[in-house]
Amino acid sequence: MTENLLFAFGLTLMAGLATGIGSLVAFFASTTNTKFLALTLGFSAGVMIYVSMIEIFVKAQDALVAAAGNQMGNWITVGAFFGGMILIAMIDKFVPKQGNPHEGKKVEDMQRSDTAVRNANLLKMGKFTALAIAIHNFPEGIATFTSALQDPALGIAIAVAVAIHNIPEGIAVSVPVYYATGDKKKAFKLSFLSGLSEPIGALAAFLVLMPFLNDFTFGIIFAAVAGIMVFISLDGLLPAAKKYDEGHLSIYGLISGMGVMAISLLLFI
Repeated sequence: MTENLLFAFGLTLMAGLATGIGSLVAFFASTTNTKFLALTLGFSAGVMIYVSMIEIFVKAQDALVAAAGNQMGNWITVGAFFGGMILIAMIDKFVPKQGNPHEGKKVEDMQRSDTAVRNANLLKMGKFTALAIAIHNFPEGIATFTSALQDPALGIAIAVAVAIHNIPEGIAVSVPVYYATGDKKKAFKLSFLSGLSEPIGALAAFLVLMPFLNDFTFGIIFAAVAGIMVFISLDGLLPAAKKYDEGHLSIYGLISGMGVMAISLLLFI
């Protein structure tokens, strides 16, 4: 049990700290590799959508049907699924556009004038962006942790998908903080710290949910996680991928992500 907990925490930490990779990309690249972003964001969306609908939702349904009976279990599964969507939608609603992690930014955006770099309003916006992403990533930490705890193979797939989509979020933190302060170290630190909200989410799940973890609570959590991941994919990842898209790279990435996830799940049957 201890090994499973450490494994789940480790995966969640890895996924969260991928925001730091986004900062490094922003600092050491002169331009954004839009083809790579379109492909990988599409891939991440494909993984999330497939695993949510084919694996996580079904496991949640099985657990809730076993705990509450066929009819009630199915109703609760659907309710928790859409409840997860509503939760993440509400988080997005209260995050203004300039601080929303779904609003992508490019490395080129860091090239600002000295006047803009010293602008106090931009500094305030940069700090708020980091806070907004930290809030946004909290439920993702719960999703990664609970998935890894229940099924390590599933947890790895989700952690990889979350990590991929956290890289451009790291850029989204670093860009405004950097051109607000002119300080790369500060921008990296805030980006890095915003990613720590995911292991904090895992810790919250461990402290609050673990004592009550049975078929019923597990089913509700998993169904909500499926809803959260589908919403993130459709509202954030795919629009961002299309924004950077050239040709049909985002769709190719989406199909590739689904295919890799499908094969991975078959190998672990």
